[in-house]
Amino acid sequence: MWLKKAGISVEARLLLSTPMHKLTMALPLLALLAACSGSSQNALEDRVINVESDAIPTSASPTADMSGVLKQTSPSYVTITIAEARRKGRPGEGDAAQAVTSGSGFIVDGSGHVMTAGHVAVKQGYSVTARASDGRLYAGKVIAIRPTNDMALIAVRGLNGKPVEPAASPCMPRGAQVFSLGKPHAQGDTARFGQVESMSFGRAVSYNGFGYPDAMVLRMNTKKGESGGPVFNSSGQLTGMVVSTLSDGNGRPLNLAHAVPSSNLADFLCSQVQCSARWQSLAGQSTQTCRSSS
Repeated sequence: MWLKKAGISVEARLLLSTPMHKLTMALPLLALLAACSGSSQNALEDRVINVESDAIPTSASPTADMSGVLKQTSPSYVTITIAEARRKGRPGEGDAAQAVTSGSGFIVDGSGHVMTAGHVAVKQGYSVTARASDGRLYAGKVIAIRPTNDMALIAVRGLNGKPVEPAASPCMPRGAQVFSLGKPHAQGDTARFGQVESMSFGRAVSYNGFGYPDAMVLRMNTKKGESGGPVFNSSGQLTGMVVSTLSDGNGRPLNLAHAVPSSNLADFLCSQVQCSARWQSLAGQSTQTCRSSS
């Protein structure tokens, strides 16, 4: 089996279950506009998000009430393009910033901070263009990277989107329904539904200077471009971040993905900026305590 992350493959082993059926449908999200005298308000949501449930039985496919959860979480999700910092010179002679990669991310507070995968952000100081749910493009910069957990923090100027709400605990039982938000390369925004396979992969993974000591295993067929995207539980609370897609040695998808647990995300966030009490509480927890129930 292989882990794919932004074109990098890493050999790994994992016991597999029977492949599940696939259901794809388009779910338009209503535009929610807010007006307030004396302040500028963003359109919270006017995107159309394609829904794919390719890792769960048809009988357990997303129901109509999940449209409410998608409208709740989608304003927290952004797509990002990373470019090298513009080289300085005399006025008019600076080289244009060169785009190096793109991926997904999510808003973590009301100060314009966005989290994504470290291998998406590439390097501290790189410039960022983020597309928010209002359709506008915002400029930012990579301000911190933790390569050993494949996490990065971005500061985006003027971004006033809706922050994610982290779950109180990182633990989830095997079979719990989850969904991610991300943008596969050359495709539209996608909500991908799946299930928790395990809270632990059982081994460390490393690749070109990035990696993680362990990860959640999700029964979900993510694709390139979705790295850094948020993973939510069925209540719309953040429970992790997509970092890998698993495939076999021939490149065939295995309907499995890796995600960094929310407690690791909280620990990184709170070490870099002032974070809320909810994030602080989560940062003090560990997925070690939930492995026995996974």
